[in-house]
Amino acid sequence: MRIGFIGLGVMGRPMAGHLLAAGHEVVCWNRSAPAVESLVADGAVAAADAAEVGRACDVVVTVLPDAPQVREVLLGVDGAGGVAGAMAPGGLVIDCSTIAPDAAVDIAAQLRERGLELVDAPVSGGEVGAVAGRLAVMLGGEPVAVGRAIDVVAPFSATTAHVGPPGSGQRVKAANQMIVAGNIAILAEAVLLLERSGADVEAALRVIGGGLATSRVLENKAAGMVARDFTPGFRIDLHHKDLGIALGAAQAAGIAVPVTGLVAQLVQSLRAAGDGSLDHSALLRALERLSGGDPRTVGQADEEAAA
Repeated sequence: MRIGFIGLGVMGRPMAGHLLAAGHEVVCWNRSAPAVESLVADGAVAAADAAEVGRACDVVVTVLPDAPQVREVLLGVDGAGGVAGAMAPGGLVIDCSTIAPDAAVDIAAQLRERGLELVDAPVSGGEVGAVAGRLAVMLGGEPVAVGRAIDVVAPFSATTAHVGPPGSGQRVKAANQMIVAGNIAILAEAVLLLERSGADVEAALRVIGGGLATSRVLENKAAGMVARDFTPGFRIDLHHKDLGIALGAAQAAGIAVPVTGLVAQLVQSLRAAGDGSLDHSALLRALERLSGGDPRTVGQADEEAAA
């Protein structure tokens, strides 16, 4: 089928590539021209703007940073233009961005007034999952629209689930991001403990990975933490935004989330220190600072001075 794709960042570019590889025609637009050129080289068709994508396609997938960008791309400026202003009635928008649940509900309602359906379909799996085509996709929307959406996202997903009405996908993604952030923070604490105590860190993490403490976070993030390689697969700035969404959802639900609140403060400290562009595994840095520095070199200066 012909599928529109808007948002060719770290996640969107490989997702769109999987749609091409599956034999779909992809009409794409992105604010950054090099990302479009890269996808066109693989066989996609470039559009001049978001409206042209909507005009050309019955199905449009978006992967954007936050709700303001989703609103602008889908609804245009002041309600004029955008995908919705050009898309024929009966069209389907699949928003794979991570935004606040209430924003997803509102955008879905506005699209429905124009004869269009929105499925909020945030994804989890990071850059690794996007490149491998093994993302988890949590879909919120009306059953018929979600059924259509599942067929579209199949080339880049390993797990899909219809989790409820519009906005539900975003609520599930908020819960997902709470779990991921908590896992990264506790893994960082464990790495620092192993380093400070003089254990063979590589061997320790290998045996931990064979027991109950194993996790996808341990598999994908531990090596980078130990190497202090925080090349972004999912930036601290984006996880900060996601944890804000999670805290807002928790407040709306009237529940206490003290662990999420604490990790959100650690993430905020990284942004304040200028580390917002690093991978979210850089939570290790925040804990290092609280612990007096890199455990592998703490005390080294004193030992050198004494020598």
